[in-house]
Amino acid sequence: MIKDRTDLMGRFIPDVLVDHLLLSDPLLEFTSAVVVNKTSIHCNRCGFNCEKTKCKLPNGIFYCPNCIEMGRIDTSMKLVTVPEANDFMIPPEILTWKGHLTAFQRDCASKIITSVQHHRNHLLWAVTGAGKTEMLFPVLKWAIEHQKRIAIASPRVDVCSELYPRLQAAFSNLDMVLLHGKSKEQYRYCQLTICTTHQLMRFFHTFDLLIIDEVDAFPFVANVNLKFAVTHARKRDGQTIMLSATPGIKLREKVIKEHGDVSYLPLRFHGHLLPQIKVHLSRNWRMKLTKKKLPKILIKMCQHNIAIGRRFLLFVPQIKDLAVIDQILQKELRGKKAWDCVYSADSERMAKVQAMRDHDVLFLITTTILERGVTFPDIDVMVLGADDPVFSTSSLVQIAGRVGRKKTRPTGNVDFFVGSYSRRIKRAQAEITIMNRKGKQLKDGK
Repeated sequence: MIKDRTDLMGRFIPDVLVDHLLLSDPLLEFTSAVVVNKTSIHCNRCGFNCEKTKCKLPNGIFYCPNCIEMGRIDTSMKLVTVPEANDFMIPPEILTWKGHLTAFQRDCASKIITSVQHHRNHLLWAVTGAGKTEMLFPVLKWAIEHQKRIAIASPRVDVCSELYPRLQAAFSNLDMVLLHGKSKEQYRYCQLTICTTHQLMRFFHTFDLLIIDEVDAFPFVANVNLKFAVTHARKRDGQTIMLSATPGIKLREKVIKEHGDVSYLPLRFHGHLLPQIKVHLSRNWRMKLTKKKLPKILIKMCQHNIAIGRRFLLFVPQIKDLAVIDQILQKELRGKKAWDCVYSADSERMAKVQAMRDHDVLFLITTTILERGVTFPDIDVMVLGADDPVFSTSSLVQIAGRVGRKKTRPTGNVDFFVGSYSRRIKRAQAEITIMNRKGKQLKDGK
C-alpha cells in the first residue's frame, strides 16, 4: 500500500494501491486507467488497444491484458500520480569516476550536452566497445547538477544489470535504483533510475532526461507499446538520448527529421579495430544436430579453448538447441563441465551470467539474449547456425562486437558456422569492414 507522496511523484499507481488517507491529497492527479471506446479499449498505462470482446470480464468490467504482469488495471480504477517535483539533494562531488575520455569520446560527449542544453534529442552511434557509457558521464553530471531527474533504460535485463554497478562506481555519492522484472530492489524516489524499458510504463511525465541504451534491440525496436511508454515517461519538455552501435537508417533519418542530432564514433576506446568474422561452411548442420552431432571444427575449437583456458560464448539460434548441444559437448568434451546454458526465460539467468562474469564458468551456450550490452573480458565468440533467420545483420555485428572489448586483449576470434553463406552474414562483414575503414581514417587523422 502506497502511503508516501514521494512514491507517487511521476509514477502511475492504480488508486486501489494508494492509502485512502493519501487519496485526499490535493496534489494528486487522477487518470482513467482504461478508456472504453466504441469497439475497443485503450490502456493509459501501456498504450495498448484491445477489442472489447477480448478483454471483457463477466462482471462487465474491461481490463488491459497487455500489461497484466504489472498488476491488473481495469475500468473500475484510476491511475494516480503526483507531478514530479525534482526534490533532490545534490552531492558535493557528483562524478567520482577518475578515468579519462579520449579526444574522440570527449567530442561526442560535448555534442550530447549541447543537444540537451538546446532541448534536442540525440542519437549516439558508436561501435561496440567505443565506451558509450563513459561518454554519458559528462551529460549525467550536468543533469544532476541542474536538478534533472534521469532514467537510463534498456530493453535487456542483462544490460541494466551491467550498467548499474558501473554507474554506482562512477557516481558513488548519488542514490540510484535498479528496476526490472527480476529485481529484488524496491522502488524508491531518487534522481537516477536504471530500468528495463518495460518498467517505464510505471512512470508518467517523470524524467527530464531519458536515455535509451540499445535502442535498436528486441523487443523495443518493434514494440509500439514500449515506445508509448518512453513518450509518457519523459516530461513534455524533456529530452531523449538514444545509444546504439547498429542503428538502422530509418532511425537515423527519423532523428534528423525530428530536428535531433547524431554523433558518430567508428573507433573503439582503445584504438583497435573491430574483429572480423571468419565463416566456416558446415552443410546440413541442422540435420546433424538432430542426429546428436556437431561440426568437427566446432568441437576442436571448444577443446582448444578449454585446454588453454580461453573464455568464450557459443551462440545458437533456438532455445531447443541448448539441451541438445549441451548433451553432445558433455560426451565430446570429457572431464569437468566448464560451461552452462542460458536463455531469456531461464529462472537462473541472472546467476549464470554473473557466474560468467566471476570466471566461475569458462563459457556459456546462449541464445541472442547476450548479443549486446554485456562485457566479458578476454573472450572469443562462436555462432552455430549464423545463417539462421533469427540472426539479423545488426545482431551478427553485435555478437562480433563482444570480442576485443578490453585494452588488455583488444583482439580475438569470431567464428561463424553456417550451412550457407547468407546475405545477412555478408552484410555484417561489410559493415565491420566499413566501420574499420572509417575508424582507421579517424585514427590517422584523415
